[in-house]
Amino acid sequence: MLSPSFVDGAPNWIDLGTPDLDGATAFYRGLFGWDLLPGGPETGGYGMYTLGGRTAAGVMTVPDSESKSAWSVYFQTSDASATARKVEQAGGTVPFEPMDVMEFGRMAGFNDNAGAYFGVWQPKENPGLGVIQDPGSFLWAELYTPDVPAAAAFFRKVFGWRTEEMPFEGSDYTYTVLRTVGTGPDLGFGGLVPFADAPAQAALGPHWLPYFTVDDVDATVAEAARLGGRETLAAMDVPEVGRMANLADPYGAVFAVMKPEPRQAG
Repeated sequence: MLSPSFVDGAPNWIDLGTPDLDGATAFYRGLFGWDLLPGGPETGGYGMYTLGGRTAAGVMTVPDSESKSAWSVYFQTSDASATARKVEQAGGTVPFEPMDVMEFGRMAGFNDNAGAYFGVWQPKENPGLGVIQDPGSFLWAELYTPDVPAAAAFFRKVFGWRTEEMPFEGSDYTYTVLRTVGTGPDLGFGGLVPFADAPAQAALGPHWLPYFTVDDVDATVAEAARLGGRETLAAMDVPEVGRMANLADPYGAVFAVMKPEPRQAG
């Protein structure tokens, strides 16, 4: 699983764009126990969700007329401008040019060669997420894409990612695990999923899906429904991995929850 020591190419930030900040905050507070640290005028209203005083995610208000409600995943870079050039050279686009975020860091937003949005965060005073893997915090990231080999080639050029094919015992299914340069398969941080294997996610187009750790997947699914969200992929057990389910918040932002098998949790 993702190492708490962020390195270039690893996911180090996530944020939520939502049309209703108060409503989203109530949902995620009830689901994960998050508190909101509001952003001031100097940050354009960009705030932080915290878990036990540690940063779990960023959040901003995005009007429906401008963009759909969604989670975004950011990957660490030591040079956002150089990464932007690599994205273009690999066939992606740069909708948000690299920019300084006061003294905290530098960020940019990209689309990959299939159109999936992702960002980068170049840390300065803000190193990235303050909590991962604990219940209620970020655990894993998946890219849903029409062409897994093309996506793997794109991100290999941009971040140098390596892929590892992980077969599932008792089936013909093979999952493509992502890892950063110099790490083994046990420190994979995400995976690539072809549209053909996930029709419900494919209907949303190419996108990254963040996973959050929970203690009880079924209880979390029930609580999400009570809070106005919905289940988009029924809870399932994956041998040697854990139990998981896909959800959408009341405004349509999709994410997944997972209780990892003990050997996968550390």
